[in-house]
Formats: sequence, C-alpha cells, structure tokens
Amino acid sequence: MRQIVNANLQRYWDWRAVGNFSGGGTGTGLVVAAALAWATGAPSMLALVVGLGFVGLGLLFVWFEIGRPWRAINVFFHPRTSWMTREALLGPPLMAAGAAALFLDSRFVLLAALFAAGYLYCQARMLHASRGIPAWCQKELPLLIVATGLAEGTGLYFVIAKPSAVMIAAALLAGIFREVVREIYRRGLIQSKAPAGTLAWFSLPAENVLSAGRLASIIFLALALIGWRSAALGGLLAVVTGWGLKFMLITRAAYLRGPILQHTPVRGQGPSHVIVPS
Repeated sequence: MRQIVNANLQRYWDWRAVGNFSGGGTGTGLVVAAALAWATGAPSMLALVVGLGFVGLGLLFVWFEIGRPWRAINVFFHPRTSWMTREALLGPPLMAAGAAALFLDSRFVLLAALFAAGYLYCQARMLHASRGIPAWCQKELPLLIVATGLAEGTGLYFVIAKPSAVMIAAALLAGIFREVVREIYRRGLIQSKAPAGTLAWFSLPAENVLSAGRLASIIFLALALIGWRSAALGGLLAVVTGWGLKFMLITRAAYLRGPILQHTPVRGQGPSHVIVPS
C-alpha cells in the first residue's frame, strides 16, 4: 500500500497544546516524585506545591487554546467520550488532595499522586485518540507520554529539593525507560508506514540535539548516584529535553495521513481500492 497524496502537517494544536502537555506532564510527574520522596523519608512539600503549580499552568494553556475560552465549562460535559474531559475532571480532586497534604496531613500526598497518575494517563490517551495523525495514534505513544512525564517530574525534583540516593535512582530509571520507550515508538512508526514527514522527525538537527541532551541527562544522573554533584543538572536536562520532545511531537511530526492506495490502478487490470483513513 502507498499513500496517494502528500501528508499535511496538522495546524490545530500549537505551542499552547505543547504548554498543556508540558505543564501537565512535568507537574504530575513532580507530584508523584514528591509522594515517592515522602514514602522514603525525605519529604518535600515545596516539590508538591511546584508540581501542582505546573498542572495549573498547563490547564491555563488549555484555556488559551479554546477558541471561545469563556465556554470552557463545556469541557466537563463529556466524560464518557472525551479524555480531555476526564483530564479536567481529575484536576480539582488533584488540587484538593494536594491542599490537604499541605494543610491537614502530609499523608494525603499519596492520594495526590494517585490523582496525578490518572491525570497523566488521560493526557497520554488524549493524543492517542487522534486517529488521523499516525504520530499520535501509534499504540506506543501513551507509554511514551507517561514515561516522559515521570522523567520530567523526577528530574525537576532535584532543582527544588535535596537529592537522595533513592530519588536519583528513580530519576535515572525514568530517564532510561523513556529512551527505551522512545526507540520502541520509533520502530513502531516505521513498521506502520507513517508519513515521510513524521519519520523525518527523528533525523532533524533539533531532534539530534534533544537526543544528546537526554543522553547527557542520564549520564549526569548516573554520576550523581556515585557521588558527583550533578543531579540538578541531569534533572534540568531531563525536563528541558522532555518539553522539546513534546514540541517536536505536536508541532513537527504530527502529519495527517492521506488516502492510501492499496493496489496501483492499471487500465484493464481490474478494480483498484482506495482506503480512506477514518
């Protein structure tokens, strides 16, 4: 099969969508990191506050993105069909659990982490539901978005709080996991014959720089695990390269799939079949 028209880059989601996925991913990942730190005896309520702030910032980008922002209340009305609605519905209980952890009992941070994980999953499924964009509907994408959010959140933790061996190990594992999932995702796109523009993303100079930054992040975190004072630098690189990955995914790799020709038409050789993607 081959595509019979050139694929076009989607123009519906722009930097505001990148801001939503970056703020939501980093924020929820940081809330999960704060819960892990609390569970291992090194709590940081500042990390929780910053994480909730990033989630709120991401939601603000959603408000900017809506064509008629004063009708934003409509986003809450479709929980059975919309992952965006489910994301929005998880926002208030996430904020409430975070406030309870700050002002009532720090153990509520575990509940906040549970809501944060659900919020991050909704973001991952939101992209995956876009069936006309191969880069987004690829089956490995939800896991990549979740892995990126965890890598960003555990990385940002070191910019805010004092690193511990457990947290450094968690950030290192999250960074390695993200790279493994990204490679599986890339191979999946090749096997599914994604548009040429989508596949070209992996060889762009900007993506090469981001790949080098993610590798450097893993190296700095590994060095921090053996005593080097490089956790904050490694964590910051994990965050910045995660945002860059989402920017590339949403604004540079999101080509629409055009009609696909299953059999090349030849005069007198029988019917041909055109598959139009849903």
